[in-house]
Amino acid sequence: MLEIHNLKQYFNKGKVNEVRAVDDISFDIYKGETLGLVGESGCGKSTTGRTIIRLYDATGGEVLYNGKNVHAKKKS
Repeated sequence: MLEIHNLKQYFNKGKVNEVRAVDDISFDIYKGETLGLVGESGCGKSTTGRTIIRLYDATGGEVLYNGKNVHAKKKS
């Protein structure tokens, strides 16, 4: 149902103060499953969620919902 492949979210990419908030994570969530994302404060949990729902544009990786890449650039 939801597939996350090599998701990356960097802020200030290529600059001296670059922050790699999410760096190459992958997981799948199948129909009927629930995923709990846990970790220390500042480890990227909220950034992961915000990137998945497109509040942030992903730096890299894929977010597939029912097989469709929801982060693909729209064709003009």
